Amino acid sequence: MTTDKKAPIRVAIAGVGNCASSLVQGVSYCKRMGDKAIGVSFPELGGYAPTDIEFVAGFDVDARKVNKSLGEAIMAEPNCTAIFETEVSEHTAVVRRGPDLDGVSNFMRNQDPRRAFQVSPEPALSKDDVVSVLKESGAEVLIIFLPVGSIEAVEFYAQCALEAGVSIVNGIPVFIVSNPTWAKKFEDAGIPVLGDDFKAQFGATIMHRAITQLADMRGVQIDRTYQLNVGGNTDFLNMMDGDRLAMKRESKTEAVQESMKARLQNNDIRVGPSDYVPWLNDRKVAYIRLEGRLFGGVPTSVEMRLEVEDSPNAAAEALAAIRCARIARDRGLAGPVKAASAFIFKHPPEQMGDEEAYRKMIEFAEKADG
Repeated sequence: MTTDKKAPIRVAIAGVGNCASSLVQGVSYCKRMGDKAIGVSFPELGGYAPTDIEFVAGFDVDARKVNKSLGEAIMAEPNCTAIFETEVSEHTAVVRRGPDLDGVSNFMRNQDPRRAFQVSPEPALSKDDVVSVLKESGAEVLIIFLPVGSIEAVEFYAQCALEAGVSIVNGIPVFIVSNPTWAKKFEDAGIPVLGDDFKAQFGATIMHRAITQLADMRGVQIDRTYQLNVGGNTDFLNMMDGDRLAMKRESKTEAVQESMKARLQNNDIRVGPSDYVPWLNDRKVAYIRLEGRLFGGVPTSVEMRLEVEDSPNAAAEALAAIRCARIARDRGLAGPVKAASAFIFKHPPEQMGDEEAYRKMIEFAEKADG
């Protein structure tokens, strides 16, 4: 499993949507801007920079992306995220036709075609085909950016990665890395993995956690809280299908519950996507409210509104997760990379406070660098 540290980090992408677009743009942006690149969470981790990432394969189901180069596919509809780097022609890996499984809900097939998926008529790759693509491309890391609720599809790609000897970075709320059964499979195979479900760089969950931690620190009794999110990208459109939301709500809710000294009753906390507003495109608007009591039981409340471009917010952390996967491979580690997962993901195998997780992730990276 040990790899040549000087070689590029070879990455495959399952789901070439908005987050993949921001990630791929981000690598080119960092190459062009160098030390002047804005908003890079970790310019260096364990001796690796974002520019050390090389994309070698992609998988998608949309006819506008299949058989296109990755640089072309990330600009195709229904992607609608911000374009902050236009020169992406260096990303020539071909996007292959992955299987539908449950990655394309009926809801997503019956919408405005500019917004929803136009499923490719080409035959989908089999599991053996995907494993072959991963092996032949030399991929070391497979990052999963499939739609929320794609349980069968995520497990399909996880199994392909397992058979190909490839690490996964699971960016969505389908529990693989935090699932003991799957975690043991990767551990037994000697493959390090990170997940599940990205915390955005400066998103609703990290802000919600900061507010609750501050309240606890100052002795405020937290009684109830909510986080309501709206957006206009395909992820929010997909999440209008309520049957696909169970793990998403659990992931976001647990990330907030873990940040508090005392858990709230289920009726006193509500966290998750609330509505789809097409004209927002990739903008996400989060409304967070906390109600509690100060000294003497005197009531208090706080409300905040956060607006972000959703996909670059996740891509910043994806750049860190990919490098942590490579660091773990360099060191011959296996199974969940717990410290990095706790800092980067909402539903890691082991929850930690953000400061503790940050410190442990840096220690993990510095140990690799030294």
